[in-house]
Parts: sequence; structure tokens; C-alpha cells
Amino acid sequence: MTDQTDLFAAGDPDGALLTALLARAGRVFVKKLSNNDRDWSTNPNKHQGGVYIPAAERDGGFFPPLIAKTRADPGADPIREAWVRTEWPQTGEAKDDTRLVNYTSKGEETHMTRLPKAAFSALAPASWLVMAPLAPDLSTYECLTIDSASETAGQLLDMLGLDADFVVGVLEPATIAANERDLLMDFAEEVAFAWISGSIASFADARAIMPATADLAGLARTAFLKDAGLEALDPFVIAKPGDAIRQISRVIEWDLFREFQRRERAVQLVRSIFGDTPSEPGMKAVIRRIVDAVPEIDAIMLSASQQRKSRAGYSFEHQIEAMLTAAAVPFGKQVVMDATKRRPDFVLPSLPHFRRPLSGAERGLILSAKTTLRERWKQVENEMGGGADLFLATVDENIAATAIEAMAAMNIRLVVPETLKKSKDTEYDRHSNVLDFATFFGRELRDQRMPAWARLT
Repeated sequence: MTDQTDLFAAGDPDGALLTALLARAGRVFVKKLSNNDRDWSTNPNKHQGGVYIPAAERDGGFFPPLIAKTRADPGADPIREAWVRTEWPQTGEAKDDTRLVNYTSKGEETHMTRLPKAAFSALAPASWLVMAPLAPDLSTYECLTIDSASETAGQLLDMLGLDADFVVGVLEPATIAANERDLLMDFAEEVAFAWISGSIASFADARAIMPATADLAGLARTAFLKDAGLEALDPFVIAKPGDAIRQISRVIEWDLFREFQRRERAVQLVRSIFGDTPSEPGMKAVIRRIVDAVPEIDAIMLSASQQRKSRAGYSFEHQIEAMLTAAAVPFGKQVVMDATKRRPDFVLPSLPHFRRPLSGAERGLILSAKTTLRERWKQVENEMGGGADLFLATVDENIAATAIEAMAAMNIRLVVPETLKKSKDTEYDRHSNVLDFATFFGRELRDQRMPAWARLT
């Protein structure tokens, strides 16, 4: 892996373990854990006792082949199995009898069982399992569980270039890192020519400036609309508007952002080492410049990671604003609520209406947008004041059932993408205070609120 990975691991034991595993592993199995993959560790009544392994990954050469077990009844459906040793450095455990088992009476369904409960019991929804073989004969594997609510989860996505749609696969970390370096170096070659010609400053301004968040969000939205054959991001036309927002902000814009960031980094690295004035330094001078620039290079790489995190929420908010506008839903954005300077993301239909003592569908509402929640959802009620109709939109997958229930007690209703509402990786589906974007825009706004608001104007 690249030097960049070491920066993520500083002061983070799980990050250090992940960095080391990806650096030495030729291949890794990575899976986003479903609810069934993890809640067996805390629920003794669960039938499933481990992690589901899809057939493609099971039979792809990463795991040992399954062998039919000898059964007392030769006419019984075969049971195919393989036994391996798994090591779990996060919990200090090793399991010599981890079993991959396929009960053929259930089709291709295969599970990896006899795993340490402690590695799974505290994980948030949509957490990750990462495995790498420690022996060429596939007899032993190192295994890590990465909590989706942790900083290490972001590190995993960064280092392997995973987007929001990734669920499971066998990946080659060195190949991924090499591809990323190639993309960076392709543009760095153009940067080098600009430096030689003495035009690197103007080149940077023309080719390597990261667009403003609203502009980048607009580029991603335009790409989505073009591909979908749509004129606007209208939630009354799009069947799954939440999935559309998630695709734009977490997949399309992510790809665009990474390309702009490669350009930005390439220019920053060349300028940090060589400056803006062309010269003909010898090899010794080049090495000295690189050594002298190491702290600045480290800062550039670390800043790149932090930049990705800080921009994600703005994109989500921009796409929601575009959807409200396309649907002709009246709203105020970032309006000052009172002397405490509270500024909710959106007030519908307007602040004057919101302040009126109304009830039912006539009431105004607050819509807050947070890409990731973690503990920040607790701020929403305090920020907006008690008694309001609060809707909290998110694309976060890792909210535990206890947090969703706590939000319900605070009268906070969650708005999530349609796929996440029904997903087996999340805890959303069985909670009445969670609705998808299609329901929010359709039943809540178009069918109930907007007609009531119109009658009062």
C-alpha cells in the first residue's frame, strides 16, 4: 500500500491493524455485514450462528473447497464443509474449528460459523468483515471486524476505493493502490510539463482547482439526470427519490470528487517539492527536496482524507434542496430561528408559517439533513427547540435500533433512502418513525401538508 495508509493508522489500533493487513495481503475478502451476520452474537434465539458467504466468493479460490461430509444416511442431502483456523487480533482470540458449511438442502446457502461473539456483539449496522489468508494452503485467516460508526470504516473505504454500493467481494489491495497511483501519475506528468515550462501556477488554476461544493453537487446531479433521461430531480416523478439522492451524493459525486482531488494533490505535491520556478536540479538536490518536503507531503495526504469527510454532508444537503425546488415545495433554508441563532437546514413552508400555532397537516415542519448521524442526532432536538415537527433525513446505514427508538421518543422522524429502509443491513424497516423519501415527499408533503398549507395562503 502507499505511504498514505500510514497516516490513517496514527493513534488508532484498529486502523493500524487494518493498514498492516492490507499491506501484506495479496487478496482480502470484504463484506458489509447484514443484521443476521452479526446479531447472532447477542441473540441466543437466532438460528444463524455466523456470517453468510455468497457462492461466488465461496467458490472463487479465496476459501478452501468444500468437501461432502460423510453421513449416516447415504440418501440424505449432502452437507459440504471446510475447516479453517481464524485469528482475531482485536479480541485476542483464535478459533481452530471455524467451519464453512453448506447444507445443500437449502441450496447454495453457506455460512462461516464458530466465530468469536466478542468480535461481532458491539458492531453497528452495516459494519464490515475483512479477512486475509495467512497461509498459502488457505488453512488460516486473519480476521478483522470494522465498526461502521468508526473512523476505521472510512479508512477501509478510502484505502480500497469502495463506494456506497459495495457489499461484498474479494479484492487485491496492491492492485487497487497501483491503479490509484497510476491515475495520480497520469495527471502528474502533465503537472511536470507545466512546471518545466514555468506555467504551473496558471496550470493549477485552470486544471486543478476543486469545485465549490454546490458546483460539484451540480455536476453530479447533471450526470445522474442525463443518464436517467430526466429534466429535473423531481421526487414526484422519480420512483425512488431517496435512492437517487444516495446515488448522486455517495457514488457519482464521490467519483468526481476523487478525480478532482487527484489533480489537486498532484499539483500540491510537485509544488511542495520543487516550487513554482523551473530549474535543473541534480539527483542529490531532488532527494534533498523530497526529504525536506516530507512533513508537507504528510499534511497534504492527511488533508485529502479530512476533505473527503467534511464535504460529504454539503452534497447531501444540496441534493435535497434541488429536490425540494424541482417539486415546487416551499421552504426556507438556513433561516435564523430565534435569538439563540439556531439555523435548521430547511424550514417548510416558511419561517412565518412555522411560527403560527397550527396543528395537524397545517403545521410547518423542520427538515434537517445529515449524511452521517453517529451521536449528532441528539443535537437536532436541542437545535430546533421542543414541540416542532422534526424530520431528519440521512443516508447513514449504521444507526442502531436503540438510537432509532430514542429518536422516536423525541418525536424525531427519520427519512432514509428506499433501499436502506428495506435493507437487511440496516435497522430501519421495523420502526414506525422511519419513512423513506418517496413517502416523505408523496404522502407527507404532496398529499397532506402542501394542500393544507395552500388553503391558509
